[in-house]
Amino acid sequence: MKKFEYVIKEPVGIHARPASLLVKEASKFKSNIIIFRDEENANVKRLMSLMALGIKCSETVKFEVEGEDEEIAAEQMEKFCQLNL
Repeated sequence: MKKFEYVIKEPVGIHARPASLLVKEASKFKSNIIIFRDEENANVKRLMSLMALGIKCSETVKFEVEGEDEEIAAEQMEKFCQLNL
């Protein structure tokens, strides 16, 4: 299992557009990718679950990536966050 943290820089947080881009990126991988906000979590491949977290700008989220391609998936998801969130 790979883990990383990221501070959201997108001014409006993870709303519809960034959430859909995040789901699209996560769906490229076979691994399970879970995002954590405080005590809540969501499968990053499920748009409505992800948006239901209500993640805002400046919040720190944690990602857990587990599966057969977890190494590359975690690396690519972290890069995606840096470029898009």
